[in-house]
Amino acid sequence: MLTGAGYTDRPLTEAEARDLVAEALAQADRSAEPSSRAQAEGRSRRSLADKRVLVIIPDHTRTAPVPLFFRLFHELLGDQVAALDYLVALGTHQPMNDAALSQLVGVEVRDGRADPPHPHSHTSTLPHPRIFNHRWDLPGTFVTLGVLPAAEVESLSEGRLSLDVPVRLNRLILEYDQLLVCGPVFPHEVVGFSGGNKYFVPGVAGPEIINVTHWLGALMTSMAVIGVADTPVRRMIDRAASFIPTPRLCFAMVMHGESLHGLYVGSMEEAWRAATELSAQLDIVYVERPLRRVLSVMPEMYDDLWTAAKGMYKLEPAIADGGEVIIYAPHISEISYTHGKVIDEIGYHVRDYFVKQWKRFKGYPWGVLAHSTHLRGDGTYENGVEYPRIKVTLATGIPRGR
Repeated sequence: MLTGAGYTDRPLTEAEARDLVAEALAQADRSAEPSSRAQAEGRSRRSLADKRVLVIIPDHTRTAPVPLFFRLFHELLGDQVAALDYLVALGTHQPMNDAALSQLVGVEVRDGRADPPHPHSHTSTLPHPRIFNHRWDLPGTFVTLGVLPAAEVESLSEGRLSLDVPVRLNRLILEYDQLLVCGPVFPHEVVGFSGGNKYFVPGVAGPEIINVTHWLGALMTSMAVIGVADTPVRRMIDRAASFIPTPRLCFAMVMHGESLHGLYVGSMEEAWRAATELSAQLDIVYVERPLRRVLSVMPEMYDDLWTAAKGMYKLEPAIADGGEVIIYAPHISEISYTHGKVIDEIGYHVRDYFVKQWKRFKGYPWGVLAHSTHLRGDGTYENGVEYPRIKVTLATGIPRGR
């Protein structure tokens, strides 16, 4: 059952968000809407009483009121559940230290444990929440839930790929009784719209399915994918997430700037779909004619080019053939803290540069190849010559010789 509200002309108030969260946490099989906030909150606590709850949240590269939801979950569930912990869906991003985690959730984090947001309330008996980084680079992180066979991958990818893909996810999702997925939904260059089951793949996934889904998006090109809800990548992600046996509830946010304009709570697919409809209205801007040159000023929340490349992804469809995107990010001095060495070897190229030299490049991580093509944008590669559709200029602190 879907619970939610959203507006194009105003943000949700904190009280509205609180009411939606309280109602959504009520038992899923209730036969009638609760007549009061107190009833909604009472039902939510009973339904999750004595259960271990894991909340999956975005990292600092996503705009979302994580501190608000950290407070609300603690307030509404903290005196009833056996555990209320958090897993940061980093994908392949860098792990966050205690200082960064403190800023993310809005309370002090020490050695991976967060202070309760209301230390003198009745909820203070709950152990300090643990905040886990998803460590995609450590083999011990994962459990294999199943395999997508080659025939199914071929069907999901509409013939673009055919290989067996193991679905390996962070084993923590099996150590809790309930998963709450809490994050924003935006137009996205790889999958169409972010959010929903994307918090599992790539959020807390292993490198195999991360690489395959990202390369599938690259084969389709960002121009064809971004802002489209139903894509082959989304279908593959949803299929992979279907292996998860733990009950899941999705809190899909829609942001406009720094403000929360929508919140939809329900099944992973239903809540996400509702959020995409509002996001499409708020986050997709149509221009009268293609733009010739755009200065894309990147905020300091992006600390390497791997994340700041969104300054190209989001603008590419609006740029005229032969136009230019200038990514202005003087604070950035690193291409990628995680994948920099690989990018140094392969460079930045259009999709066909890799596809037409596949024997040479197929051994590199496909997710890194995908990033390369997304930053470079659409184009062709013929007779050893690359023809990008538009020019991308980097105005960053990265050394020119790099």
